[in-house]
Amino acid sequence: MHTSVRNFLEYLEIERNYSANTIRSYEADLHQFITYLDSNRIHSLDDVRKPHLRSYLSSLLESGLTKKSVARKIACLRSFFRYAKRHKITTTNPTLTLVSPKLDKRLPSYLDESAIKRLFNSLDTKSPEGRRSAAILELFYSTGMRLSELINLDVDDIDFAQGLVKVTGKGSKQRILPVGRRALQAVKEYLGDRRRVFLKQDRTVGESALFVSSKGTRFYPEAVIRMVKSLIGEVSEIEKRSPHVIRHSFATHLLNRGADLRAVKELLGHESLSSTQVYTHVSTEQLKKVYRQSHPKA
Repeated sequence: MHTSVRNFLEYLEIERNYSANTIRSYEADLHQFITYLDSNRIHSLDDVRKPHLRSYLSSLLESGLTKKSVARKIACLRSFFRYAKRHKITTTNPTLTLVSPKLDKRLPSYLDESAIKRLFNSLDTKSPEGRRSAAILELFYSTGMRLSELINLDVDDIDFAQGLVKVTGKGSKQRILPVGRRALQAVKEYLGDRRRVFLKQDRTVGESALFVSSKGTRFYPEAVIRMVKSLIGEVSEIEKRSPHVIRHSFATHLLNRGADLRAVKELLGHESLSSTQVYTHVSTEQLKKVYRQSHPKA
């Protein structure tokens, strides 16, 4: 079974071009599943039946795992057994009629436009670190890109003349995004610091990276998360304070101002329109709030 898992992960990486993060998650999920099978004396994938899968998933829920995490593991198992059946590793696919737990609908956390203005007005751009933070936040809000996409940007990915940036998203898929004037200006101001302050004369590591640390290496996700969390906390009391909140704000503000849903889907790099439609619910909630606050008989 371990050989089958290894071959499956290689297939995802080479043929399906899945991201390293997704492959690591699938690897962890499948090894957990095989450990469960071993503990129940099931040593062949052909011996796995739907009741075994139900029992496994029930044990995950009983252990305190969220429905969302269990649904992700089901998606992993479906993909794995589909691969196994197609490559004649198994004769059946026990996941065909497996039902995922019903997920609670949760609206994405976002900052309203006034909070976004306060966020950018609060930035201290007198220091190199402050100008780097400003460039990061401006790019996040101007493009709606993901944290991983921002971290992996190289200097050459930004076309200042055309006002465009090339990002590499999930599955190594690339897309071109427009960048606003304020974001471009913030990046230009940071680039001077990047050369003089963050990159040292004797360093070559990280020189292609757009955002670099004080050690001259590519900036790391945890540092961006801490920075964004701290800055959002200064202007808002929302519970979630992450780079994804800026991405949610980007999409919500576009739709609130009349942007086409399909255009927002392309900007966000979503595979399906259903992923983007959650922001229409946010917009509807905003309309309801305005109605309740403004209509005399609401």
